[in-house]
Amino acid sequence: MRVEVVLAWPDRYQRRELQVAEGCTVAEAVEMAALQESATAAVAIAVHGVLARPQQVLQDGDRIELLRPLLADPKDNRRRRARGGD
Repeated sequence: MRVEVVLAWPDRYQRRELQVAEGCTVAEAVEMAALQESATAAVAIAVHGVLARPQQVLQDGDRIELLRPLLADPKDNRRRRARGGD
């Protein structure tokens, strides 16, 4: 089966398509993808935008997203814009 692993930054991204065996887990696919900085950059993992556990079994066509920490709180940004600060 085919799965995709993605790690994105504001200005670039890394993406790997993998052929994996039935029963492959999220953690196994992330390890097989061997994306630079994936171990240190990701604070969470999602499959198609939904938080996933490392032991979750993948389905054909799944997209695994390595989620980075937020650089700014979205609520603070909205408050600042509402005040006219940006």
